Parts: sequence; structure tokens; C-alpha cells
Amino acid sequence: MRHSCLLVGKTHAAVVKELRPGITTKKVNELAETFIRDNGGVPSFLNYNGYPYATCISMNNSVVHGFPSAHELKDGDIISLDIGVYKNGFHGDSAYTYAMGEIPADVQQLLRVTKESLYCGIEKARAGNRIGDISFAIQDHTEKKHGYGVVRDLVGHGLGRKMHEEPQVPNYGKRGTKEKLKEGMVLAIEPMINMGTKDVLHLNDGWTVLTKDGKPSAHFEHDVHITKTGPDILSSFEEIEAAERANGNLYWSY
Repeated sequence: MRHSCLLVGKTHAAVVKELRPGITTKKVNELAETFIRDNGGVPSFLNYNGYPYATCISMNNSVVHGFPSAHELKDGDIISLDIGVYKNGFHGDSAYTYAMGEIPADVQQLLRVTKESLYCGIEKARAGNRIGDISFAIQDHTEKKHGYGVVRDLVGHGLGRKMHEEPQVPNYGKRGTKEKLKEGMVLAIEPMINMGTKDVLHLNDGWTVLTKDGKPSAHFEHDVHITKTGPDILSSFEEIEAAERANGNLYWSY
């Protein structure tokens, strides 16, 4: 599984090198699919339950499952890129939100806090804890400390030979509740956090999810293996962050 998860990060990094004003999200999708296939993988999302693209690209007030299109990126946009890879019988799944050029301070904070909350949740991903411990940690850091909206309609999930497995991993909840975490489980933990209300709208395309109030949303995701000694993060942001820093078109200091 780790090979599949790491290939997702490498795909992100390859795409990040090309992010610039004027590039279309359709081109971003093509770059990702080509890189995945060139490295012996298959895009997990393509044709999954009828989804027509290799990636989900969600911009600004789009929470998740946005369609690649002819829309050109511009300074001030934030773009959430969610990528899945199937290789050697297992899936990897990781999302990251990027900022084009300069973005307002409140949007910088949204990205920073959402990314922080991912690691707050991961810290609780230990054998003997419960799903609710992960959920509470994410909600506490984003909603209770910063007043953000934690999306209820969409959750993290188990991951393995199938793209979505049990258990579900909400980003809100009570400590000590839901399924007990056991050694060997793999969870895709993915805070989806709105600057404003938690409420969302589902478009008629059957996929795209928007914030109800039109305010920005951020999304970060890691794949985490539950072990006796603590969380083992199978995916990686290391190459993504290096590519992000090297690309002069991106804001990355958060």
C-alpha cells in the first residue's frame, strides 16, 4: 500500500511544478493522469461510480469532487487537488490545497489551520483509540478554536483493496465513540473545512460540492496505518511541499 500512497504524493509534486496562472484545470488533470500511468499506476477515481476524470479539482468555494474544466487558474485562487492511485492491488488517496499567488490573510489561516487539524486527527489514530477520538481532535482544532465550519456531508474512510472501505471517519464527533481502532487498519483521514458555515450545496452534475455561503473551503488528506506504536503515515507531503516552495507562482508559507 505504501507504494501506492507515495505515488500519489509524487503525482502531486509533478503537477505542482506546472501550476501557474493561465493553466487550465483540465490540463492539470491530464498531467496527473499521464504521470500516474507512466509510473505503472491507474487513476483510482476515473470511472469510479461513474466519475469521469482522473482527479478531483475543487477551487475556492468548491469543497470536493470538482470537475476539471477549461477554467484557467489565476492569482488569488485556491485549488484543492484530490488524487487516487491504484497499483499492485491497493489504493492510495491524498488531497492537498494550493494557493495561487498572494491570498488574503484569512484564507492563509484557513489553509494553515486545516492542515494542522489533519495532524491533530492523525495523532489520535492509535490502536485502542476510537474513530471519535480522531473526529473530535479535528473538530476541536477547526470549529471550536477557530470558528470554521466542519463539513458533515462528507467524511474520511477506510482504504485498501477498495477505494472506500469501512469505517467512515467523520471530521466531527465525540471522544470515545464509534469503532475501536485496531492494528493493521488503514484510514484516509481528510479534514474538509469551510471558512464560514458547515452547510454545503450539491450541484446537478451529481458530484461537485460547494459551500452554501460561497466562502472558501480547504481540504488535506493523508493515508494512515494503525500500529501498536502509533500512527504510520503511508502517504507523504514532503515532495509536495518541496515542489510548492520551488514554484514561484504559489503561496506556501503557511
